[in-house]
Amino acid sequence: MERIEALKIITDQLNDELVVCNIGFPSRELYHVNDSPRNFYMLGSMGMASSMGLGLALSQERKVVAFDGDGSVLMNLGSLVTIYSQSPANFVLVVIDNECYGSTGNQCTYAQQVDLTQVAQGVGFQNCFKFSDKESLQNDFHEVLESSGPVFVHVKVNAGNADVPVIDMEPQEIKERFMVEIKKE
Repeated sequence: MERIEALKIITDQLNDELVVCNIGFPSRELYHVNDSPRNFYMLGSMGMASSMGLGLALSQERKVVAFDGDGSVLMNLGSLVTIYSQSPANFVLVVIDNECYGSTGNQCTYAQQVDLTQVAQGVGFQNCFKFSDKESLQNDFHEVLESSGPVFVHVKVNAGNADVPVIDMEPQEIKERFMVEIKKE
């Protein structure tokens, strides 16, 4: 399964959830398959989608889904401890694991040697899900959305980036559009 396919499958199942997406190609791919004012596209700050999603979940009642990559989570492992310690019931962290730093040239990460689901369980996450094919992601992701958080979701995908154009919005526009959506609660 390709990352862009995983993003499409998951976002097709979302309703009113707020979404924070990891930097670079993941944000570009999400924008391409399912643009929404509910999506915040990170254009920088590698490793911070999980932290930003946590802050958002703690600040309001809507469910928040943060898409992060294996490289970003490995860069900010402390976020897993903080998410678990704060335990927002409305937070879902989806780690899309392609075993590489996809936005910087596909250099390998240690996700090849470390099972990120086991790391999350070791931190204390009670609700962990792991998907490695399109069919199970399509058929079973509803269980993720029905679970009380914090929820850790590990999605294994192939390395590589989809050939999609850059996001045609300025960072200020992305932020302002998202802020309007947050205030709709």
